[in-house]
Amino acid sequence: MENTVEYDDKLGHKRVRVRRMTFSMRLIHWVNVFSMIVAVATGLYIGAPYYQTLIADPAVDKYVMAWNRWGHFIVAIIFDVTSILVAYLFFFSRFEKHYLKIIPNKKNIVEFFEVFFNLITLNRRKNFDSSHSDSFNSIFFIIFHLMLAWMLFTGLQMYVQIFPHGHSSIGEWWPTMLHMATDWTIPVSNWLIGSTATGGNLMDVRISHHYTMWYIIAWVVFHIYYQVWRTVFWQEGDVAIVVGGSKFMKVGEDGNKDVDIKER
Repeated sequence: MENTVEYDDKLGHKRVRVRRMTFSMRLIHWVNVFSMIVAVATGLYIGAPYYQTLIADPAVDKYVMAWNRWGHFIVAIIFDVTSILVAYLFFFSRFEKHYLKIIPNKKNIVEFFEVFFNLITLNRRKNFDSSHSDSFNSIFFIIFHLMLAWMLFTGLQMYVQIFPHGHSSIGEWWPTMLHMATDWTIPVSNWLIGSTATGGNLMDVRISHHYTMWYIIAWVVFHIYYQVWRTVFWQEGDVAIVVGGSKFMKVGEDGNKDVDIKER
């Protein structure tokens, strides 16, 4: 990535504009944001309907559960597509090789704990380069995408139950493929929730799917909090990265003393 010196601020800090997210990465981020809002709203309704249509509405307008299930299914498809794109960019992006940050070598392990110490000491200790995605954030996002993958597999396992006889409008191959890809979620869900049912059942999958939604919501809350925290304590505009793609890093201070920049 190319860093460009922009200005010296009023407090005497030399700052450099660092490009952190490409347009495609930002687009995927915001598609996921709006898809997640719809997925949570419709998922909560599917689990426990919390509103209804007016009694006077025509019967054709009363398929609230059907519309919620349809919306939930559509955003799940969107998540499928973005997950494939994210997985590809994780390994093959020409902008930044994120997978290099999760390799358990000495450099990444040290950086991970330095970022963690920076957080719990309220920025009193900052001994890492903030010009790129650090190993702490990389692992944090890996956890999110693993939970998202689990949601997709358990969701498809519940979806395939609408084909009890193994037939679909596009052929028997579709439910067969779904069973092959998702049946393993039943015993795993049974183990995760500690069910006493022998061999597991679909209810274990539903409960696991529901619990994971709350874990993802907790993840999102911490993610937003941490980005605001970095913006306030580091004063480098991290929260603006998902909008403009760049941040304004302080150069020659703390862990950024040895950052290689190109002045122009």
